[in-house]
Amino acid sequence: MNATINQEKKHFPVLLNELVRIISPLYGGTFIDCTFGQGEYTKKILENKTNKVIALDRDSKVEIFAREIESKFKGRFQFYNQKFSNINKLNFKNENIKAIIFDLGFSMNQISNLDTGLSFKSKGKLDMRLGLNDISSHEVVMKMDEENLKLIFKYFGEEKKAKLIARKIIKERQNKILNTENLVNIVDEINKYNFSKKNHATKIFQALRIFVNKEISELINGLINSFSLLPIGGIIAVVTFHSIEDKIVKFFFNNYSKIKNSSRYIPNDSNKIKCLKVFKTKPIKPTIEEIKKNPASRSAKLRYAQKISEENNFLEFKKKFEYLVKVESLEV
Repeated sequence: MNATINQEKKHFPVLLNELVRIISPLYGGTFIDCTFGQGEYTKKILENKTNKVIALDRDSKVEIFAREIESKFKGRFQFYNQKFSNINKLNFKNENIKAIIFDLGFSMNQISNLDTGLSFKSKGKLDMRLGLNDISSHEVVMKMDEENLKLIFKYFGEEKKAKLIARKIIKERQNKILNTENLVNIVDEINKYNFSKKNHATKIFQALRIFVNKEISELINGLINSFSLLPIGGIIAVVTFHSIEDKIVKFFFNNYSKIKNSSRYIPNDSNKIKCLKVFKTKPIKPTIEEIKKNPASRSAKLRYAQKISEENNFLEFKKKFEYLVKVESLEV
């Protein structure tokens, strides 16, 4: 799909007004947009002439949108084709950073590009790479053994029939190279008596996408490295779209805004200090009006916190989700 077609696919930034209300008291400095996409958050922030935005995105295809913004807002915008987990490796030495923002959903140009295999409407080769990847979902379904496929579907898709689907994939791939359509058909057959309104393959596609893009370790390291980069008083804001992401973000914010150990199953981190301030215990969700305009926003949750003291070693945070990182590290 060429860049012109991608540009015609309008992307609706989720919870944009709510995000602006959170960060606008900080206007007059640099804001880091860790998931640039088509740049809707960035453009809104740059409407205030006192602001500067540094944007990151692992998908090189979004550079066309970055060039447009760079031309319009000269001297106030900078783009890096980089994973946000590497945010601490970039040079922000002279920047007056006010907030770091994550929108963990897809941009419309990624979904509409059927070559990526992110859409159930795709007919071609499985891929699901969002950029700067080592493997594709094609390699996963064609090479990985049954047990590891089951673990991926179970933990990243929360799929109850993970074992049956993994077994069916192994059987089917012996006779042909599986594509996106084949995978949808396999999951449909296993779940033919499940009358959910959701597409049966939703959980499997989610699981493969998380594994291929290492989204768990990306998010964990992105949050930790963002905290290290942010000055006291700065804000981290994250929009999540599924329960695994939200669980990670919720734990990070809540656990480090309290002194007591949050779980009796996790060793107490004696070096833990209260280093974040959470203003709302419950996430901010889209309004009915926004959901009507953009149905894809219905699962979105916005959480944010302010840094109130210097770096914590985040031992508990890493330990809490170690089991997911181990699954993500399985070899293909």
